[in-house]
Amino acid sequence: MHPHPARPTWTQPLPPAHKPGAIPLRPLGLGDMLDGAFRLVRFNPGATVGASVLVAAVAMAIPLGVTAAMTFSGNSLEWFGVTLEDPDYVPSSSEIIGILAAVGSFFLGTILQVIGAILVAGMISHVAHAAAIGRKLTLSQAWAATHGNRWRLIGLALLTTLIFILVLAVAVTPVVVLAIVVDNPVPAILVGILMFLLLIATSFFLTVRLYLLAVPSLMLENTGVFGAIGRAWRLSARQFWRLFGIWLLANIIVGFVSQIVAFPISMVASVVGIVQPDLYFFATIAGSAVSTVVAAAIVAPFSGAVTNLQYLDQRIRKESYEVELMEQAGLLSR
Repeated sequence: MHPHPARPTWTQPLPPAHKPGAIPLRPLGLGDMLDGAFRLVRFNPGATVGASVLVAAVAMAIPLGVTAAMTFSGNSLEWFGVTLEDPDYVPSSSEIIGILAAVGSFFLGTILQVIGAILVAGMISHVAHAAAIGRKLTLSQAWAATHGNRWRLIGLALLTTLIFILVLAVAVTPVVVLAIVVDNPVPAILVGILMFLLLIATSFFLTVRLYLLAVPSLMLENTGVFGAIGRAWRLSARQFWRLFGIWLLANIIVGFVSQIVAFPISMVASVVGIVQPDLYFFATIAGSAVSTVVAAAIVAPFSGAVTNLQYLDQRIRKESYEVELMEQAGLLSR
């Protein structure tokens, strides 16, 4: 008897699934996640785009208001503008104080915007979970859902930031030591290039394994900071490249779109500053503030939605979480 010839293996399509909300309740492909992220934002713009814009607008109103007060109260911040025409211009002490106040207010606004973005990420976790089962949260409901976990969320961000700082210190130390001990700069440069590449790779690895899925884990599973990090580590096990690829693609998309939108704003601010040197600093701050708000409207909602869909996808793949989601959606009885 002759053996049967081997038959070609065809890629089978994903099975049909219930879809009570923004995503089908089955393992998600790349198209499902991107489409689901758009659907989630369109389904609930108030608790996604609205929350992000509100946080960014309030934070950026601080430097914008301080700079406007300094500029139009007679204490004009004209140093930056005048130096375009007269490089030898010496600013007065009042101008220096005004510029320091304006820069400090922008720094304060940026810190508040970052903290607000962290809290918005927690809100989007609840919004994404609700949208997956066909429910819509208002802005106030999404904010209320974060109660009890807000400080934990900030603590998680601070802890992961500390980890990255320690990794950076480990990467920089041998370069500094070589630069001090060895007279020839070549070894320090070569080691610096190597450590820079390792730093990038390590940062991506830690982002995916420790932080990417930790935020939705913290918000949706009633766990602590270290529990959320451990949960993220387990969910991302043997899934690094899949998670990394989708995360990177989502960030490239939102980064490209936000740059396209923010570019005209920056151009207008630059033109105003050149045409009116006295308004140069104010136009720069205003352009940066508006660009930040516009970027917040695009980046946080979409990238946050993709991250939370990745979380749901990993739980579906590893824990059959779709059964629980169907029960929550009323498709199955307990």
